[in-house]
Amino acid sequence: MFRLILIPAALMANSATAQGWGNVAKKEEETGFSWTAPLWPSFWMAWTPATFALFCALFSAIALIGVLEVFKYRDGIERKGILGLTTTLGDRLFISLLGTAYIFLAWLGIIGQPVWWPVAISIAWGIFCFRKV
Repeated sequence: MFRLILIPAALMANSATAQGWGNVAKKEEETGFSWTAPLWPSFWMAWTPATFALFCALFSAIALIGVLEVFKYRDGIERKGILGLTTTLGDRLFISLLGTAYIFLAWLGIIGQPVWWPVAISIAWGIFCFRKV
């Protein structure tokens, strides 16, 4: 009786190992550039090219506003815009980035993919903020 149980178990284990170890020596196929593939697979944060570009653009914008505030506009460009707020360049950058985040969240919540239209809307919002707010 024990032999009847042992023989099918050995056959199943043999076929499972034959199927599972067949791809071990194969190299991974190169798929080319991907915006969603991790840049550093073993890193603690999933840095993709898209997130890396976003953070670089964000920090570059903050650095540019800081340089403009220090060297070109020492006293700041304070202006009272259509919202009734007195804002400087940094305030307008913050309002435009906050509005951009809300535009993308609303777009993804209501419509979903693709996200090219909210990019255009966000650029228009940023131009509006720096000119009118």
